[in-house]
Amino acid sequence: MKERPDKSFWQLWNLSFGFFGVQIAYALQSANISRIFATLGADPHNLSYFWILPPLMGILVQPVVGTLSDKTWTRFGRRIPYLFIGATVAVLVMCLLPNSGSFGMVTSTAMVFGLVSLMFLDTSINMAMQPFKMLVGDEVNEKQKGLAYSIQSFLCNAGSLVGYFFPFFFTFLGIANEAPSGVVPDSVIYSFYIGAAILILCVLYTTAKVKEMPPKEYAEYHNLKETANESKANWIKLLRNAPSTFWKVGLVQFFCWFAFMYMWTYTNGTVAANCWNVDMLDPNATSTAAYQEAGNWVGILFAIQAIGSVIWAMVLPQFKSRKLAYSLSLILGGIGFVMAAFVHDQYLMFVPFILIGCAWAAMLAMPFTFVTNALEGYGHMGAYLGLFNGTICIPQIIAASVGGVILVFVGSVQYHMMIVAGISLIVGAIAVSIIKDTKQK
Repeated sequence: MKERPDKSFWQLWNLSFGFFGVQIAYALQSANISRIFATLGADPHNLSYFWILPPLMGILVQPVVGTLSDKTWTRFGRRIPYLFIGATVAVLVMCLLPNSGSFGMVTSTAMVFGLVSLMFLDTSINMAMQPFKMLVGDEVNEKQKGLAYSIQSFLCNAGSLVGYFFPFFFTFLGIANEAPSGVVPDSVIYSFYIGAAILILCVLYTTAKVKEMPPKEYAEYHNLKETANESKANWIKLLRNAPSTFWKVGLVQFFCWFAFMYMWTYTNGTVAANCWNVDMLDPNATSTAAYQEAGNWVGILFAIQAIGSVIWAMVLPQFKSRKLAYSLSLILGGIGFVMAAFVHDQYLMFVPFILIGCAWAAMLAMPFTFVTNALEGYGHMGAYLGLFNGTICIPQIIAASVGGVILVFVGSVQYHMMIVAGISLIVGAIAVSIIKDTKQK
């Protein structure tokens, strides 16, 4: 097998730059979906159910995109056409979702409209996101994959930082952060508009700068006799033949993404209750100015998490043992989640979210490094990474499905769900011990 040549830093940067824009869209969704649907009138015990759609669309879309792109060769590339189409659809839907309460519809209709918009937004974001992971697996040699995924993690967290900060920033500029009952504030709506513009510009940049390997060259560098053979395996067969690392990393992923689903779902209620003294059991809580102010602060906290992730992403490559780096990162994140349940000062809340950022940085970089290294010589890289996305989506679907039940079990107190998340992340850290890193430098 021919060794893929080293790439310059800027070649690796260009390979993932579009991820910056995609992640702005994802961050806006992550920080504001609970806020949007709570503002529309959703009951807190049903809030987690709205979060089933994002991972559900991911598990449906990403294996399809991976499999189809394995078979796709155009003058624009292999993965990039899917990236561009997904981003284009995402831009359109980002202009619709935050306006769910602005069209004069009754509450139930507005929620249905919001759900349909969310479904299309998640479908398109997933379609745009997955090709970036595949591009690194396709184009980067084993020696540089750690650096490549670290750059991707940096851009991901930088994009998150921008997306999370937008509502607070626009409120600071004087754009309304309050609206009539059932209507999403303009500060959130404008955030989605600007995020959509940045997304398409970033994707256009990557599309212009990255040239993927043609089929024959790809086959030579990936030890494939015929690139066309990649179309012959079905998903069940691929899963049956997957390396053990695929499944072991998947187990760790389960506990990690289970935890983060509850962060996205219940941080708004946690911050409003702990730092703004909002009674989240009051049916009118979400229509108060305090709740909307807390919602802006959640964006700041998620931005702090992104800063912590950016810093920690630069530290991770310095560890000699990837497993130690992975496990330690998850333990720090678990401690952060538990701390968040007990902090009542809005600024002191920065500490737990910096720790949570350490876990997030590792979750973005480590799993794909382990798995893509283990998949060398298997072929079907896109299909495998699409299927591996199931280890991200399935735990979120399960967490969202049982979230209301667990919330009742912990006394209907939303900040108790942060403790549940912390315990889950620490269990994930323990599970790292079963991974065998055969490609450790």
